[in-house]
Parts: sequence; structure tokens; C-alpha cells
Amino acid sequence: MNPSVAVVILNWNGQKLLEQFLPSVVQTDYDNLKIIVADNASTDDSVAFIKKQYPQLGIIVNDQNYGFAEGYNKALQQVNADYFVLLNSDVEVPSNWISPVIKLMESDSKVAVAQPKIKLYANKNSFEHAGAAGGFIDSFGYTFCRGRLFDALEEDNGQYDSDIEVFWASGAAFFIKASIWKEVGGLDADLFAHMEEIDLCWRLKNLGYKVLCCTKTEVYHVGGGTLNVGSPFKTYLNFRNNLIIMQKNLPFWEAFYKVLSRLWIDLAAWFQFAFKGQWKFVFAISKAHCHFFKYFFKTAAKRKKPQVKLSQHSGVYNSSIVWSYFIKNKKKFSEINRL
Repeated sequence: MNPSVAVVILNWNGQKLLEQFLPSVVQTDYDNLKIIVADNASTDDSVAFIKKQYPQLGIIVNDQNYGFAEGYNKALQQVNADYFVLLNSDVEVPSNWISPVIKLMESDSKVAVAQPKIKLYANKNSFEHAGAAGGFIDSFGYTFCRGRLFDALEEDNGQYDSDIEVFWASGAAFFIKASIWKEVGGLDADLFAHMEEIDLCWRLKNLGYKVLCCTKTEVYHVGGGTLNVGSPFKTYLNFRNNLIIMQKNLPFWEAFYKVLSRLWIDLAAWFQFAFKGQWKFVFAISKAHCHFFKYFFKTAAKRKKPQVKLSQHSGVYNSSIVWSYFIKNKKKFSEINRL
């Protein structure tokens, strides 16, 4: 029998998304599967809808909205399986989306995490922002994807159809061995949402585990189901969490100068938003920096050995993606220097 797999969909006031996308999930072709909806104290009729329309599914109801990170931590404490799949509620899946990923992960005991290709629901020929064909990071902690640099999405013409080791896997369809999830304690609840999966992958890579992208299968993500791209709160989380995960996971002196460099780069973004009169984003960056310094010592206490130089990991662009994209006008992953 295949390893047991639990697909867990975290929901918060997402009844309409569940109505739209659950039908594809329940048609998944895998012989040792359980599907669970973990509800983050929704105030809509999500739970009643699941109980009525999908009584065969498991339901976990959290007592409050814990966000993405702690919501999953709370839910997965109650789930038993060999593999956990964290699946966003706004993802459509083909019937055979699980087996190729599990087969790839079973081939190597050091593989902890994997993702399928993440493509755009509205245009299934295009990669999607949150994951594409695997996540990468540059020397200054900026994240991007094979198939997506900043907001430039590529068409999928098979150019990235290789199952390679990447730096991070997307939380939109995140496969992880349950034993390894428990080994490292899951996601960092203080991150709340955004970049928590990158932090988890970074911690695992520091421990010697691998993160892969399986390109033999794909899923289709709407994106922005909870927080859209234009949300100041999303901007706040991204700026704040990026600094936090760098402080947590880099060796001390590398963390010192790279976090300092990022603060200056963030300041440039602050002035750009101010010049455009986009004050809600100016405030979001300021708030992110204030939070980072307020909780600096709390984050420092989370630093764990070993901490490996970023350049020694797979999936790292040992240069500046900001420089390559905005100054050198490199808009495709294939156009940047070899990784």
C-alpha cells in the first residue's frame, strides 16, 4: 500500500472557495488518502457546508483564527499520516496530482518537502506567483521562483520540467513528511502568515534535508484568496517576515550584514511608495521594521544550530535578483546567471 497522505485545507470564511474547489480535491486518485478541512473559527457557514455536502471529510475546528502558521500547527497535532499536504482552499487539482510527488519523495530519505508545479488558475498555461516551478532566494534574502521573478510570470512551455532541488516550496501545495514536521515543530506561529513555509524549508535545509519541485504534476492556484496583492497587511507581513527569517537562519555575521543591507533596501522601497503617494504601504513598511526591532531578542532566541552560509545551499542565486531584474532587465528565470 502507498504511504498514507493527509490533505489538510486550512479555511477561514472561505465557503465560496470550498464550494468551487473541493470537488476537484475529493476526486483525487490516491488509495491511502484522507482529506481534512481545518477551520480557523470562521464566521460564515463553512463548517455547516462541509458537514452537509461532504460528510466523508474530516473536520477540525480551531477555537480562534490562528493565522496560517499556528492554524496548521494546531490542526496537524490531531492528524496521523505518513505525509501531510498543506493545500490552499483556492487550488484546483487534477485527479493524479499526489502520486508523482510521493514517489519522488520516497526515493530519498533526505527529501523532507516537495511541491508540484503551481500554475495560474485563470490561465493554466502560465506559472503562478506563489511557487511556480520551485522557490529560490538571492544573496540578500529576496525570494523568487523558477518561472516567476517579482511580478513577471512566464508561460509554461516545459522549459523547467526537471525535478530539481530548490530552496523553498510553496505553501499553496506543500508536501512534507509528517515525521520531519514533528521533528522541527512545524511552522513558526509568530510569522502568522506569509513566508512561514520558506522559514520552515530554510530550517530543514540547515539540518541537511532537501526540498524538491516535482514537475510531473501541477495544480492551479487562484492566489490572494485571503489577502490580495494590494493589501497593506500583506506588504507588512512580507517585509517583516523576510527580516525575521534572515535573522533566524543565517550564521551570525552573515545575518548581521545582510539584515542591515535589507533595511537600507527596504528604505528605498519606502521612499518609492512615498513618492507615489501610496501612504498605506509606507506605513506598512514602517510598521514591519518597528515590529522587527521590538521583537529582535525574541527572534534571536529562536536561532538554532546548525546555521549554514546561504551560498552553500541549493536554490540560491549568489547575486542580487533586484539588480538583475530592475537594472539588467532580466525578466525570466532562464536569463539570470546559472545557479
